[in-house]
Amino acid sequence: MGIAESKGILLFSKNHKEKDKLVKIFTESAGKQMFYVKGAHRKNNPLAPALLPYTEAVYIGKFNSEGLSFLNAAKNIHAYRNIQADIFLAGYATYMMNLVDAAIEDHVYDPNLFHFLEQALMMLDQGNDGEILTNIFEIQLLQRFGITINWQKCAVCGETQGKFDYSSTYSGVLCERHWDKDPHRYHADPIAIHFIRMFSQISYEHIQSIELKSETKALIRQTIDALYEEYVGVNLKSKTFIDQMGKWETVFQTPDKTTNVSHNE
Repeated sequence: MGIAESKGILLFSKNHKEKDKLVKIFTESAGKQMFYVKGAHRKNNPLAPALLPYTEAVYIGKFNSEGLSFLNAAKNIHAYRNIQADIFLAGYATYMMNLVDAAIEDHVYDPNLFHFLEQALMMLDQGNDGEILTNIFEIQLLQRFGITINWQKCAVCGETQGKFDYSSTYSGVLCERHWDKDPHRYHADPIAIHFIRMFSQISYEHIQSIELKSETKALIRQTIDALYEEYVGVNLKSKTFIDQMGKWETVFQTPDKTTNVSHNE
């Protein structure tokens, strides 16, 4: 393949030899690519701003269909500056990018996933609630791991209203009348299932505000963790990091916003 260009989001970079870097970029037009960047550590390298963490740009270079690609230049560089400056926002962003890296193979064309990640980072950078943005991301990303779950209606009777729980046996939710059909259902809090059902179909652009009580967030997190443990089984350091952040937030941030999730239908 010759010289090409694509919008891309930098997923991570690592030093290679003394002056070079290997940089993984999720490109809109060619999927995830690992780029070799020669002389990345040279002083005044024009590529330097495009190689910073939490950066989006149009990357120009040789995009290979297998093996390493080669980065020559970048333009239209956009840094997610609030994410870069905030350890909590950076934690959520890193986890979402790590999930993308785990969910699809390199060189796989997936512009829908690219735009989904782009929207999530944009909203995170604008100050929206990182926990809820991440929950939405996790639930909708399950499809990329090959997991299809019926969140919309009871798997037995088709009911769409009321209290629900999740059943692995039925690969979907059960309404309260049919909880007895699966004694091994999650026994999750119905409030958590309510919001997870909402998160499974909500679009980021339709969200007006996303704030929830800490108790509700904890219930949602518990249920999503159970889903990922059962179906996905990836162990990411960034997930451990955001789990620990809750303890730090009580030290560094002022407590308790009261909140609602609202969105356009």
